Amino acid sequence: MILYSSQSDKLKAINENPFKLEKDIQKLFEGNLSILMGLELVKSEFVIKNRRIDTLAFDKQTNGFVIVEYKRDRNISVIDQGFSYLSLMLENKAEFLVEYNESLSRNLKRDDIDWSQSRVAFVSPNFTENQKMAVNFQDVAIELWEVRRYENDSISFNQIRKTSKESIKQIADPKGDIDTIAKEIIVYKEEDHLAKGSDATRELFEMIKSRILELDGLEMNLTKFYVGFKLNNKVITDVEIQKNSMKHRINLKKGQLDDPKSLFTDVSEKGHWGLGDYETKYDTEVDIDYLMSLVKQSYNYFKKN
Repeated sequence: MILYSSQSDKLKAINENPFKLEKDIQKLFEGNLSILMGLELVKSEFVIKNRRIDTLAFDKQTNGFVIVEYKRDRNISVIDQGFSYLSLMLENKAEFLVEYNESLSRNLKRDDIDWSQSRVAFVSPNFTENQKMAVNFQDVAIELWEVRRYENDSISFNQIRKTSKESIKQIADPKGDIDTIAKEIIVYKEEDHLAKGSDATRELFEMIKSRILELDGLEMNLTKFYVGFKLNNKVITDVEIQKNSMKHRINLKKGQLDDPKSLFTDVSEKGHWGLGDYETKYDTEVDIDYLMSLVKQSYNYFKKN
């Protein structure tokens, strides 16, 4: 990707200023983990079983741990290393939980963690085609993120999206680590959520999804319990497909939503999936235009913040 600056209608190429050390990438990411990936930093240089993890993070949206590794070397095997880290995590759950509680002074319990949502993210200025193909399975919990720095201090950051709908289970050794991990860690698909609904609620969801994705820069975030819609790695709203209705939440704090028709209720003091303090339940009779006016409030808030 080539970046340009515009001066008096003239374009000037902005040259890349490559990272000299992996540590430079790590320092940048750990200082901006919430902005870049929507994650909470747990521990830098976490050592367990004589293995060093660059960054241990936690995803509050999925209640799962995320291991982040930084690479300047393009010759690593991301699939082998990724599954090695996932295996390390699943075999040492207690140690990861203790590290979280001690590092963040929390009291998270084992059952509070959704271990099926564990994943590994590799961050590098470049990945080879072989590396991209190696993790291009829909159920592989390994992500690739490309980051580049430019001479005007600009940073480009991009997740390499999976394009294949194939499962790694089709080629995994039934007795090997990959098959074992693939059975425990689940990468949820849109079809998993659609299967929970009826024809009517599936059709309603497609309509709502289409309207939400018309907002610039949004992408879907599929978790165990809901379909989220993210802007800059922050979920602005999420939808839970049910048999005869939809449960919908807006990620704004109590008092931030202007809802004159009182479509949403305050759930700030109630247990609920998803983020934010506002929740509603509706069927095909919902006023979608009014609903979208409320979703846009969250969208505009996160666009500015």
